[in-house]
Amino acid sequence: MTLFVTDEEMALLLYDIQDLYGYDFNAYAKASLKRRINRLFALDRFPSFAEFRFRLRTDTAYFGRFIEQITVNVTEMFRDPAFYLALRKEVLPLLATYPFIRVWHAGCSTGEEVYSMAILLREANLLHKSILYATDINPQVVQQAASGVFSMQHMKQYSENYILSGGRHDFSSYYTAGNNKVLFDVSFKKHMVFSTHNLAAESSFNEFQLIVCRNVLIYFEKELQARVFDLFDTSLERLGFLALGSKESLRLSPANAKFRQVSEQKIWRKVI
Repeated sequence: MTLFVTDEEMALLLYDIQDLYGYDFNAYAKASLKRRINRLFALDRFPSFAEFRFRLRTDTAYFGRFIEQITVNVTEMFRDPAFYLALRKEVLPLLATYPFIRVWHAGCSTGEEVYSMAILLREANLLHKSILYATDINPQVVQQAASGVFSMQHMKQYSENYILSGGRHDFSSYYTAGNNKVLFDVSFKKHMVFSTHNLAAESSFNEFQLIVCRNVLIYFEKELQARVFDLFDTSLERLGFLALGSKESLRLSPANAKFRQVSEQKIWRKVI
């Protein structure tokens, strides 16, 4: 007989996780979260919910696996090339007027979009005066992102994305390859700071000119989305930019009044 974690059992798990580890998943979209918890429950073949719960409560290493499995880490370099083309044409020329540029990749996953941004900034001759803060709730993916190492098998697709985004150089010039892996130019790391950060619970930690948070908010309930938009509002300086995913919008958020959409590629500018 196939066992599933019920809504009541999931509520117990979420309480345990918040109580023991300080991670609050209560405002995440319940249907999506439940699917991922049940997938892990089945994948690791627990004979009962009680044993699953006990393992999570007593084994910190297994909790790391839990975080890795239930957080969504779907990303690629120059994902949605039209978005990056809009950044090149509509945002970077304005950021160029700043003496220093701080960019926050909130929910950076394994880092592909952070390195994409570094390439854009270098090609616009702005990287030398920029720092990219890359954060995620999942410590494992933050560590992977910080390594700058990615699978060789994706590079053909990433190169095509790069060209469609307006890139004019040889994409392979940005990395060295070996053993089916690639290592991106280590000089990029001088302009990057990687750290864990929980959008659901933690506060602002700097003032930014650009915040990129794409395809993260779709996994949050409306109340948490509103809280995160308030966090971004607090974290952006006036006239700073906020970039969201293709299915995300500020329009129904109370923070919308402070922003003006400046691109159909889901880019807003803080005007108040």
